[in-house]
Amino acid sequence: MLSTPSRDLTLILVPGLLCDARVWASQCAALADLADVHVSDPGMLDSLPAMARSILASAPPRFAIAGHSMGGRIALEVFRLAPERVIGIALMDTGHHPLPSGPAGDAEKAGRFHLLDIARREGMRAMARKWVQGMVHPVRLGDAALVDGILDMFESKSADQYAAQIRALLGRPDGGPLISQIRCPALVLCGHDDSWSPVQRHREMADAIPGSLFVDIPDCGHMVTLEQPAIVNEAMRTWLQAVIESQRHAPPMGAIAQRAAGGAR
Repeated sequence: MLSTPSRDLTLILVPGLLCDARVWASQCAALADLADVHVSDPGMLDSLPAMARSILASAPPRFAIAGHSMGGRIALEVFRLAPERVIGIALMDTGHHPLPSGPAGDAEKAGRFHLLDIARREGMRAMARKWVQGMVHPVRLGDAALVDGILDMFESKSADQYAAQIRALLGRPDGGPLISQIRCPALVLCGHDDSWSPVQRHREMADAIPGSLFVDIPDCGHMVTLEQPAIVNEAMRTWLQAVIESQRHAPPMGAIAQRAAGGAR
């Protein structure tokens, strides 16, 4: 549950697949002077819209949201459900396309279920050892603190939680139509060497969002918040300062609600 914010700006951080507050640890510390920071938890929910509704149920009337990987897709679903409440959005190492049809979709399903089978047969840590090989930049695979931290985080989750999140990702909605509707301050960020969520996809998202900030982090894989925390923190501070500035000129929430109600008649 999200508590009542103690500052004017609330920032909700949304972790990716099998991740939790540990993946945002550096950002929670670095951004605490700018915002009241909370990290969401999907629990056992198995759809992205349900995860988004859970966030909205305990969020304040207005907030900024940042999502990494699966969390970016959840952030887009939050925006789909309540665009008037989102005053800033950050999309990191993520995507907006639905599961592709044909062989590409079949291959993704097979790959995900193969890892789930390993998790059930050999344990979550054994699965995570295989998963991390393609998600962290090759030069950091020898960083024991980084890799062991990721393995510990994944091992703390159950195979049933993993299965629920796989179902959510395989049933992901098409977020494409939402991208061009974003008008609040937006950050689109990715690791340059992210093979799962490639740079070009993020360039396209940034190009579709008017005035967005695009950050391409060199020598970095998928796990940007852990691999290059200082660069991520700097980019997020710049984005949040833009969010704060935008709110100085924003109408009160009641006026937005009245305007929306008037348009619905």
